Amino acid sequence: MDLLIVTLASLLAGLVDSIVGGGGLILLPALFATFPGAAPATLFGTNKSASIWGTAFATVQYSRKVVMPWRSLLPAAGAGLVGSVIGAWAVTQVDPAMFRKALPFLLLVLLFYTLAKKDLGRRHAPRFTGRLEAWVASGVGLTIGFYDGFFGPGTGSFLVFAYVRWLGYDFLNASASAKFINVATNFSALMLFAYQGHVWWHLALAMAVANIIGSLIGTRLALKHGSGFVRQVFIVVVLALICKTAYDTWLR
Repeated sequence: MDLLIVTLASLLAGLVDSIVGGGGLILLPALFATFPGAAPATLFGTNKSASIWGTAFATVQYSRKVVMPWRSLLPAAGAGLVGSVIGAWAVTQVDPAMFRKALPFLLLVLLFYTLAKKDLGRRHAPRFTGRLEAWVASGVGLTIGFYDGFFGPGTGSFLVFAYVRWLGYDFLNASASAKFINVATNFSALMLFAYQGHVWWHLALAMAVANIIGSLIGTRLALKHGSGFVRQVFIVVVLALICKTAYDTWLR
């Protein structure tokens, strides 16, 4: 029964995550509820072992339908991987408690901005080209990669917003690019958890398969319905993130 619960949660998480990020909102609580006595690091590592596969398959699906800006994406993903490692190291040196308290308010600003700018992310009009886009994208990858390693919740959504707001992408193209960078940041975290023995491999395979199936469904929905649909899902996910992080920080 435990395996069935976390497998179904992984499928739903893959679906949501493939569209706009935020799959951890579904899978992590399911893991913590199903295995309340487990070490948190083990549950985080097991979550990564499943979600990285769904994110990778979503990237492949997007790349078949969306023009991927590989010349800027590759350095951005490399920067994201480096940032994630630095963030993981930083969390061992600094208590992230203060940042945790500020996160709901940061997400609230992001939500209000998206709602106020009704045309935000509806038109694909990249602001930069060539090396300049690579530098800007790398800055985004490094910064949000650091956040992913240091804290983590909502990384995919922050990546999507950054690509929409600063690089001028529409939500569909931003989501496609965010997935590739997210694979890099997830990979570095997974390697660290695996090295420390914090992955339940006996659950990982079934959860990974379910996550891939969910990601394929979510990607098809996003490609079929376009940027307007992705924007709506983005707003719902950010609102859920606000509620979840506010509850964890102030009410629990």
